[in-house]
Amino acid sequence: MSYFEKHVFFCTNQREDGKACCQDHGAQALRDYAKQRVKALDLRGKGKVRINSAGCLDRCGEGPVIVVYPEGVWYTYVDKEDIDEIIEEHVVHGRVVERLKI
Repeated sequence: MSYFEKHVFFCTNQREDGKACCQDHGAQALRDYAKQRVKALDLRGKGKVRINSAGCLDRCGEGPVIVVYPEGVWYTYVDKEDIDEIIEEHVVHGRVVERLKI
């Protein structure tokens, strides 16, 4: 068994050359929010969920992105409500959020 049941990777990359990047959409702030939500829901820790920052995930053209493992499901998001939906539906209940999937 893996140490964590799920890993949620947030691209928080900031490109220096002015090209589109996830950080242009507040990725770090929303990653921090997700981390707080997972903690508040008592989902973090061994055998549970880990929220991670990632460098460039190479899908910048699709908006800010996250990927949930072990399923390998990619999402885009706009705001805290989208993050809440991903946590509630996918992380807690194992249901892919089709409207945010890329």
